[in-house]
Amino acid sequence: MSGTVPPGRVLVAGVGNIFLGDDGFGVEVVRRLSALPMPAHAELVDTGVRGVHLAYQLLDDYRTVVLVDATARGCEPGTVYLIEARLPEPEEQPAAVLDGHRMTPDAVLAVLGTLTAGLGSAGPERVLVVGCEPQTLDEGVGLSPVVEAAVDEAVQVVLGLLEEAGRTPAALGTR
Repeated sequence: MSGTVPPGRVLVAGVGNIFLGDDGFGVEVVRRLSALPMPAHAELVDTGVRGVHLAYQLLDDYRTVVLVDATARGCEPGTVYLIEARLPEPEEQPAAVLDGHRMTPDAVLAVLGTLTAGLGSAGPERVLVVGCEPQTLDEGVGLSPVVEAAVDEAVQVVLGLLEEAGRTPAALGTR
């Protein structure tokens, strides 16, 4: 890590298992974003189910991290959410459970919290989750029609976050 954080540096990570229906939502959103021109301060990564790798990557001086994933919160399938997440404080840090097939954003943040506490690193200043209420997480490749229809909305949410980061790096915090 360099120790010098470029203003507004943002990582957008698509999380999920493409073999479990709508769980592939985050991967599909990042795939669509990769076909668009991205600002210099943005980095896209298809993390898939490699959550432990993602947790280590989050130590690499990003101001903001946007995790894109299927996120069950009890609303209608296809509902897109923008959630402000936070790293647990050291005293509330749960034990990180490593399961390569179930590395949800919460699990990734738990691993990151363990890493930052152990390494004395700060991690990102802001963590956001762009989520979508899944219709099905059954085995099978491909998104349900209602979640497929929500991908474009999620792409627009991420593009808005990237535009905000480029316009107002001070709003993302300073180190």
